[in-house]
Amino acid sequence: MSHYQPTLSVRQTQKAIKFIRDTFQYEFGKVMHLERISAPLFVSTESGLNDHLSGIERPVSFKALKVKNTTLEVVQSLAKWKRFALKKYGFQNGEGLYTNMNAIRRDEIPDATHSFYVDQWDWERAIPKENRCKDYLEETVRSIFKVIKHMEHEVWYKYPQAVCPLANEVHFLDSQELFDLYPNLSAKEREKEITRRYGCVFIERIGDTLKGSNEPHDQRAADYDDWQLNGDLFFWLPQLEQALELSSMGIRVDEHSLLSQCESSHCCEKLKMPYHQMILHQELPYSIGGGIGQSRLCMLLLNKAHIGEVQASYWPEEILKECDRQNIPLL
Repeated sequence: MSHYQPTLSVRQTQKAIKFIRDTFQYEFGKVMHLERISAPLFVSTESGLNDHLSGIERPVSFKALKVKNTTLEVVQSLAKWKRFALKKYGFQNGEGLYTNMNAIRRDEIPDATHSFYVDQWDWERAIPKENRCKDYLEETVRSIFKVIKHMEHEVWYKYPQAVCPLANEVHFLDSQELFDLYPNLSAKEREKEITRRYGCVFIERIGDTLKGSNEPHDQRAADYDDWQLNGDLFFWLPQLEQALELSSMGIRVDEHSLLSQCESSHCCEKLKMPYHQMILHQELPYSIGGGIGQSRLCMLLLNKAHIGEVQASYWPEEILKECDRQNIPLL
Protein backbone atom coordinates (compact mmCIF):
# COMPACT_ATOMS: atom_id res chain seq x y z
CA MET A 1 0.00 0.00 0.00
CA SER A 2 1.25 3.49 -0.82
CA HIS A 3 -0.07 7.07 -0.92
CA TYR A 4 -2.83 6.36 1.60
CA GLN A 5 -5.30 9.21 1.82
CA PRO A 6 -7.85 8.89 4.66
CA THR A 7 -11.33 9.88 3.48
CA LEU A 8 -12.44 10.86 7.00
CA SER A 9 -10.69 13.01 9.57
CA VAL A 10 -9.97 11.51 12.99
CA ARG A 11 -12.99 13.26 14.51
CA GLN A 12 -15.24 12.17 11.64
CA THR A 13 -13.93 8.64 12.08
CA GLN A 14 -14.80 8.71 15.79
CA LYS A 15 -18.38 9.71 14.94
CA ALA A 16 -18.57 7.00 12.29
CA ILE A 17 -17.31 4.39 14.79
CA LYS A 18 -20.08 5.28 17.25
CA PHE A 19 -22.71 5.22 14.49
CA ILE A 20 -21.62 1.79 13.26
CA ARG A 21 -21.42 0.27 16.73
CA ASP A 22 -24.77 1.65 17.90
CA THR A 23 -26.61 0.78 14.69
CA PHE A 24 -25.13 -2.67 14.22
CA GLN A 25 -25.77 -3.99 17.71
CA TYR A 26 -29.40 -2.83 17.56
CA GLU A 27 -30.03 -4.43 14.15
CA PHE A 28 -28.05 -7.56 15.02
CA GLY A 29 -29.93 -8.10 18.27
CA LYS A 30 -33.29 -7.63 16.55
CA VAL A 31 -32.61 -9.97 13.61
CA MET A 32 -30.98 -12.68 15.75
CA HIS A 33 -33.48 -12.46 18.67
CA LEU A 34 -30.76 -11.59 21.16
CA GLU A 35 -30.88 -9.53 24.35
CA ARG A 36 -27.95 -7.42 25.50
CA ILE A 37 -26.50 -8.44 28.87
CA SER A 38 -23.47 -7.46 30.92
CA ALA A 39 -20.40 -9.71 30.97
CA PRO A 40 -17.31 -10.07 33.17
CA LEU A 41 -13.88 -8.73 32.36
CA PHE A 42 -12.24 -11.61 34.25
CA VAL A 43 -13.12 -15.09 35.54
CA SER A 44 -11.39 -17.54 37.87
CA THR A 45 -8.94 -20.03 36.43
CA GLU A 46 -10.59 -22.84 38.37
CA SER A 47 -14.01 -22.28 36.76
CA GLY A 48 -12.81 -23.39 33.32
CA LEU A 49 -14.87 -20.57 31.78
CA ASN A 50 -12.04 -18.72 30.05
CA ASP A 51 -11.48 -19.26 26.35
CA HIS A 52 -8.05 -20.77 25.75
CA LEU A 53 -8.27 -20.09 21.99
CA SER A 54 -5.80 -22.42 20.27
CA GLY A 55 -4.47 -23.65 23.61
CA ILE A 56 -1.11 -21.88 23.64
CA GLU A 57 -2.06 -18.24 24.32
CA ARG A 58 -1.34 -17.05 27.85
CA PRO A 59 -4.18 -15.20 29.54
CA VAL A 60 -3.39 -12.12 31.60
CA SER A 61 -3.87 -13.23 35.21
CA PHE A 62 -3.59 -11.77 38.69
CA LYS A 63 -4.09 -12.52 42.37
CA ALA A 64 -6.63 -10.30 44.11
CA LEU A 65 -5.60 -8.87 47.46
CA LYS A 66 -8.57 -10.20 49.45
CA VAL A 67 -9.19 -13.43 47.53
CA LYS A 68 -7.25 -16.48 48.66
CA ASN A 69 -6.41 -19.65 46.69
CA THR A 70 -7.86 -18.27 43.45
CA THR A 71 -6.26 -16.87 40.30
CA LEU A 72 -8.30 -14.46 38.18
CA GLU A 73 -7.83 -14.29 34.40
CA VAL A 74 -8.80 -11.52 32.02
CA VAL A 75 -11.09 -13.17 29.47
CA GLN A 76 -9.71 -13.97 26.02
CA SER A 77 -13.28 -14.36 24.78
CA LEU A 78 -16.58 -15.36 26.36
CA ALA A 79 -17.21 -18.53 24.36
CA LYS A 80 -17.89 -20.69 27.42
CA TRP A 81 -19.26 -18.05 29.78
CA LYS A 82 -22.09 -17.21 27.37
CA ARG A 83 -23.41 -20.75 27.30
CA PHE A 84 -23.39 -20.83 31.08
CA ALA A 85 -25.26 -17.49 31.04
CA LEU A 86 -27.99 -18.94 28.79
CA LYS A 87 -28.81 -21.39 31.58
CA LYS A 88 -28.37 -18.90 34.41
CA TYR A 89 -30.76 -16.35 32.88
CA GLY A 90 -33.30 -18.89 31.64
CA PHE A 91 -33.08 -18.35 27.88
CA GLN A 92 -35.25 -20.77 25.90
CA ASN A 93 -34.64 -22.31 22.47
CA GLY A 94 -34.53 -19.59 19.81
CA GLU A 95 -33.59 -16.94 22.36
CA GLY A 96 -30.15 -15.63 23.10
CA LEU A 97 -27.83 -12.92 24.30
CA TYR A 98 -25.09 -10.63 23.10
CA THR A 99 -22.58 -8.61 25.05
CA ASN A 100 -19.63 -6.28 24.58
CA MET A 101 -16.50 -8.35 25.14
CA ASN A 102 -13.20 -6.63 25.88
CA ALA A 103 -10.09 -8.79 26.06
CA ILE A 104 -6.33 -8.52 26.35
CA ARG A 105 -4.35 -10.99 24.26
CA ARG A 106 -0.77 -10.63 25.39
CA ASP A 107 0.66 -13.09 22.84
CA GLU A 108 -0.91 -11.40 19.80
CA ILE A 109 1.50 -10.04 17.19
CA PRO A 110 0.25 -6.53 16.38
CA ASP A 111 -0.09 -5.52 12.74
CA ALA A 112 -2.63 -3.82 10.47
CA THR A 113 -5.47 -6.10 11.59
CA HIS A 114 -4.30 -7.42 15.00
CA SER A 115 -3.96 -5.71 18.36
CA PHE A 116 -3.23 -6.64 21.97
CA TYR A 117 -6.73 -5.32 22.67
CA VAL A 118 -9.74 -7.19 21.30
CA ASP A 119 -13.27 -5.79 21.25
CA GLN A 120 -16.14 -7.81 19.86
CA TRP A 121 -19.79 -8.59 20.17
CA ASP A 122 -19.94 -12.02 21.73
CA TRP A 123 -23.29 -13.73 21.22
CA GLU A 124 -24.96 -17.04 22.03
CA ARG A 125 -28.38 -18.56 21.25
CA ALA A 126 -30.05 -21.63 22.72
CA ILE A 127 -31.12 -24.22 20.15
CA PRO A 128 -32.90 -27.60 20.16
CA LYS A 129 -30.63 -30.58 19.58
CA GLU A 130 -32.05 -31.19 16.10
CA ASN A 131 -30.61 -27.82 15.02
CA ARG A 132 -27.09 -29.07 15.58
CA CYS A 133 -26.53 -29.38 11.81
CA LYS A 134 -24.80 -27.74 8.88
CA ASP A 135 -28.00 -26.27 7.42
CA TYR A 136 -28.78 -24.39 10.60
CA LEU A 137 -25.20 -23.12 10.87
CA GLU A 138 -25.27 -21.77 7.32
CA GLU A 139 -28.72 -20.25 7.79
CA THR A 140 -27.36 -18.36 10.79
CA VAL A 141 -24.31 -17.17 8.84
CA ARG A 142 -26.59 -15.81 6.10
CA SER A 143 -28.58 -13.87 8.70
CA ILE A 144 -25.40 -12.28 10.05
CA PHE A 145 -24.21 -11.50 6.52
CA LYS A 146 -27.49 -9.69 5.76
CA VAL A 147 -27.08 -7.46 8.81
CA ILE A 148 -23.51 -6.59 7.77
CA LYS A 149 -24.66 -5.93 4.21
CA HIS A 150 -27.42 -3.69 5.54
CA MET A 151 -24.76 -1.78 7.48
CA GLU A 152 -22.91 -1.10 4.22
CA HIS A 153 -25.97 0.80 3.00
CA GLU A 154 -26.42 2.61 6.31
CA VAL A 155 -22.80 3.81 6.25
CA TRP A 156 -23.13 4.83 2.61
CA TYR A 157 -25.98 7.21 3.47
CA LYS A 158 -23.83 9.05 6.02
CA TYR A 159 -20.30 8.59 4.67
CA PRO A 160 -20.53 7.85 0.91
CA GLN A 161 -16.91 8.87 0.37
CA ALA A 162 -15.67 6.27 2.85
CA VAL A 163 -17.86 3.19 2.55
CA CYS A 164 -16.34 -0.08 1.36
CA PRO A 165 -18.43 -2.04 -1.22
CA LEU A 166 -19.08 -5.59 -0.03
CA ALA A 167 -19.90 -8.82 -1.85
CA ASN A 168 -23.58 -9.50 -2.48
CA GLU A 169 -23.56 -12.99 -0.99
CA VAL A 170 -21.50 -15.30 1.18
CA HIS A 171 -19.81 -18.35 -0.35
CA PHE A 172 -19.55 -21.56 1.73
CA LEU A 173 -16.87 -24.25 1.63
CA ASP A 174 -15.17 -26.37 4.23
CA SER A 175 -11.49 -26.33 5.17
CA GLN A 176 -10.80 -29.65 3.40
CA GLU A 177 -12.28 -28.37 0.13
CA LEU A 178 -10.18 -25.23 0.48
CA PHE A 179 -7.03 -27.27 1.08
CA ASP A 180 -7.77 -29.42 -1.97
CA LEU A 181 -8.13 -26.25 -4.08
CA TYR A 182 -4.80 -24.78 -2.94
CA PRO A 183 -2.68 -27.64 -1.53
CA ASN A 184 0.59 -25.79 -2.03
CA LEU A 185 -0.43 -22.65 -0.15
CA SER A 186 -0.38 -21.94 3.58
CA ALA A 187 -3.68 -21.64 5.43
CA LYS A 188 -3.51 -17.83 5.42
CA GLU A 189 -2.68 -17.80 1.72
CA ARG A 190 -5.64 -20.11 1.04
CA GLU A 191 -7.93 -17.76 2.96
CA LYS A 192 -6.64 -14.81 0.96
CA GLU A 193 -7.09 -16.45 -2.43
CA ILE A 194 -10.61 -17.74 -1.81
CA THR A 195 -11.76 -14.44 -0.31
CA ARG A 196 -10.26 -12.48 -3.20
CA ARG A 197 -12.20 -14.76 -5.54
CA TYR A 198 -15.63 -14.47 -3.89
CA GLY A 199 -15.50 -11.30 -1.78
CA CYS A 200 -17.02 -13.02 1.24
CA VAL A 201 -16.55 -16.64 2.34
CA PHE A 202 -17.41 -18.81 5.31
CA ILE A 203 -14.81 -21.54 5.82
CA GLU A 204 -16.34 -24.46 7.73
CA ARG A 205 -15.09 -27.40 9.81
CA ILE A 206 -12.02 -25.92 11.48
CA GLY A 207 -10.11 -27.91 14.10
CA ASP A 208 -9.68 -31.43 12.76
CA THR A 209 -6.55 -32.54 10.89
CA LEU A 210 -6.87 -32.14 7.12
CA LYS A 211 -6.41 -35.09 4.77
CA GLY A 212 -3.14 -34.61 2.90
CA SER A 213 -1.77 -32.49 5.73
CA ASN A 214 -0.55 -33.21 9.23
CA GLU A 215 -2.34 -30.26 10.75
CA PRO A 216 -5.74 -28.55 10.87
CA HIS A 217 -6.58 -25.46 8.85
CA ASP A 218 -6.31 -23.52 12.10
CA GLN A 219 -6.05 -24.43 15.77
CA ARG A 220 -9.25 -24.50 17.81
CA ALA A 221 -9.83 -25.22 21.47
CA ALA A 222 -11.43 -28.62 21.96
CA ASP A 223 -14.09 -27.59 24.44
CA TYR A 224 -16.44 -25.03 22.94
CA ASP A 225 -17.00 -25.30 19.13
CA ASP A 226 -17.93 -28.59 17.51
CA TRP A 227 -15.20 -28.86 14.86
CA GLN A 228 -17.68 -30.34 12.38
CA LEU A 229 -20.11 -27.44 12.81
CA ASN A 230 -18.05 -24.26 13.04
CA GLY A 231 -16.28 -21.79 10.80
CA ASP A 232 -14.76 -18.36 10.14
CA LEU A 233 -16.33 -15.53 8.14
CA PHE A 234 -14.02 -13.52 5.87
CA PHE A 235 -14.51 -10.35 3.82
CA TRP A 236 -12.19 -8.93 1.21
CA LEU A 237 -10.66 -5.63 2.38
CA PRO A 238 -9.64 -3.64 -0.74
CA GLN A 239 -7.53 -1.09 1.14
CA LEU A 240 -5.11 -3.81 2.28
CA GLU A 241 -5.86 -6.31 -0.49
CA GLN A 242 -6.28 -9.09 2.02
CA ALA A 243 -8.88 -11.29 3.66
CA LEU A 244 -10.26 -9.88 6.90
CA GLU A 245 -11.61 -12.41 9.40
CA LEU A 246 -14.65 -10.69 10.86
CA SER A 247 -16.21 -13.52 12.83
CA SER A 248 -15.50 -16.95 14.25
CA MET A 249 -18.57 -18.93 15.24
CA GLY A 250 -20.08 -22.36 15.52
CA ILE A 251 -22.51 -24.78 17.05
CA ARG A 252 -21.15 -25.68 20.45
CA VAL A 253 -19.94 -29.08 21.59
CA ASP A 254 -22.40 -31.58 22.99
CA GLU A 255 -21.51 -34.32 25.43
CA HIS A 256 -20.17 -36.55 22.64
CA SER A 257 -18.06 -34.07 20.64
CA LEU A 258 -16.61 -32.58 23.83
CA LEU A 259 -15.32 -35.98 24.89
CA SER A 260 -13.94 -36.97 21.48
CA GLN A 261 -12.27 -33.58 20.82
CA CYS A 262 -10.65 -33.50 24.25
CA GLU A 263 -9.35 -37.02 23.70
CA SER A 264 -7.89 -36.16 20.28
CA SER A 265 -6.34 -32.99 21.71
CA HIS A 266 -4.91 -34.80 24.73
CA CYS A 267 -6.58 -32.43 27.18
CA CYS A 268 -8.96 -34.74 29.03
CA GLU A 269 -7.90 -33.15 32.34
CA LYS A 270 -10.26 -30.29 31.44
CA LEU A 271 -13.22 -32.64 31.69
CA LYS A 272 -12.98 -32.44 35.49
CA MET A 273 -13.79 -28.72 35.53
CA PRO A 274 -17.32 -27.59 36.53
CA TYR A 275 -18.20 -26.17 33.10
CA HIS A 276 -17.19 -29.35 31.30
CA GLN A 277 -19.02 -31.54 33.79
CA MET A 278 -22.22 -29.60 33.08
CA ILE A 279 -21.89 -30.35 29.38
CA LEU A 280 -21.16 -34.04 29.95
CA HIS A 281 -24.23 -34.29 32.20
CA GLN A 282 -26.40 -32.31 29.73
CA GLU A 283 -27.01 -29.52 32.24
CA LEU A 284 -26.33 -26.68 29.78
CA PRO A 285 -28.51 -25.83 26.76
CA TYR A 286 -27.34 -26.79 23.30
CA SER A 287 -26.29 -23.58 21.60
CA ILE A 288 -24.74 -21.72 18.71
CA GLY A 289 -22.58 -18.65 19.15
CA GLY A 290 -19.59 -16.63 18.13
CA GLY A 291 -17.89 -13.27 18.13
CA ILE A 292 -17.97 -10.36 15.69
CA GLY A 293 -15.06 -7.95 15.82
CA GLN A 294 -16.23 -4.42 16.57
CA SER A 295 -13.08 -2.62 15.45
CA ARG A 296 -12.75 -4.93 12.46
CA LEU A 297 -16.33 -4.22 11.37
CA CYS A 298 -15.60 -0.49 11.51
CA MET A 299 -12.34 -1.03 9.66
CA LEU A 300 -14.12 -3.01 6.95
CA LEU A 301 -17.09 -0.70 6.42
CA LEU A 302 -14.88 2.40 6.36
CA ASN A 303 -12.16 0.73 4.24
CA LYS A 304 -9.41 1.65 6.69
CA ALA A 305 -5.76 0.70 6.28
CA HIS A 306 -5.03 -0.09 9.94
CA ILE A 307 -7.11 -1.27 12.87
CA GLY A 308 -5.45 1.47 14.90
CA GLU A 309 -7.52 3.98 12.90
CA VAL A 310 -10.68 2.70 14.63
CA GLN A 311 -9.26 1.49 17.95
CA ALA A 312 -7.14 3.14 20.64
CA SER A 313 -4.43 0.68 21.64
CA TYR A 314 -0.69 0.33 22.25
CA TRP A 315 1.57 -0.01 19.22
CA PRO A 316 5.29 -0.82 19.08
CA GLU A 317 7.57 1.97 17.92
CA GLU A 318 8.21 0.40 14.51
CA ILE A 319 4.47 0.35 13.76
CA LEU A 320 4.07 3.96 14.84
CA LYS A 321 6.90 5.02 12.52
CA GLU A 322 5.55 2.99 9.59
CA CYS A 323 2.03 4.38 9.99
CA ASP A 324 3.41 7.91 10.16
CA ARG A 325 5.41 7.28 7.00
CA GLN A 326 2.30 5.98 5.19
CA ASN A 327 0.05 8.79 6.43
CA ILE A 328 -2.11 6.45 8.54
CA PRO A 329 -3.58 8.37 11.49
CA LEU A 330 -3.79 6.10 14.55
CA LEU A 331 -6.19 6.90 17.38
